[in-house]
Amino acid sequence: MALCIITLLLLVICLLLGVKVYLMRKSCRDIVSKLDIIMNEDTNNLIAVSSGDRQMMMLAGELNKSLREIRKQQLNFLNGDNQLKDAVTNISHDLRTPLTAIMGYLEMMKDMPKSKKLEEYLEIIMSRATAMKQLTDELFSYSVILSSGSMELESMQINKLLEDCVMGFYGAFAQNGIDVKVDMTDKKIMRKVDAQALSRVFSNLMNNALKYSGGDLSITLKEPCEITFSNAAQELTQTQVEKLFDRFYTVESARKSTGLGLSIARTLVDRMGGTIDAALADGVLTITIVL
Repeated sequence: MALCIITLLLLVICLLLGVKVYLMRKSCRDIVSKLDIIMNEDTNNLIAVSSGDRQMMMLAGELNKSLREIRKQQLNFLNGDNQLKDAVTNISHDLRTPLTAIMGYLEMMKDMPKSKKLEEYLEIIMSRATAMKQLTDELFSYSVILSSGSMELESMQINKLLEDCVMGFYGAFAQNGIDVKVDMTDKKIMRKVDAQALSRVFSNLMNNALKYSGGDLSITLKEPCEITFSNAAQELTQTQVEKLFDRFYTVESARKSTGLGLSIARTLVDRMGGTIDAALADGVLTITIVL
């Protein structure tokens, strides 16, 4: 009789332990599922568990504490990022107005009688003012791109877009002594892109080559849709290459640069659903776009 009672008690204990384990496993699955939703969606929800187990409730409480801290830091980051965008927009706008006026007066002074020395000074001033205007225009463009999240995607022939951009830069390449080699597939490659945005990306990459190239540039387009820009860049290091897409990052050899060209390129490519990466091998910098 006593053996039967003990056996019955053991069965009850095992049953209770089984239920306990089942409920704890269910609570774990609930926590994992809710945590995944919270981390991947813009929501202020917190983790709640159906189990009354003290340890599971403590776990949920600690996770919720961490989630609140993450949201607080994210909010601070977004606020700081928005303030930075506004500051860039305002500063670039405030600089563009007086620079435009300065360049206007300089143009008028070209036709006025002046000494040779004064002509040299005016040429230097015009050169510096033009460079400053280019920088402020780039800052303004960057702020506009960041504030505009929408794109008009339409089916475009990538070959034609790339060819037009390359032709537009041939004069600049020739002036800087850069030997350009272009290799494009004969097959028409069609993709849904924003034509203006993709042209801006190509232009930024070719401007990048003008700044960094050691005298060469190789541009390729191959199937399914991979575009590469390669040029000798002996002065670049692996650490510098890893930072090329960071906004406001410049290397010492890049004069007249805001460090926004490649950052703009990555933002635009991301919005079109593509990828853009940079790699350095044997002193050759290769930037690859996949659409």
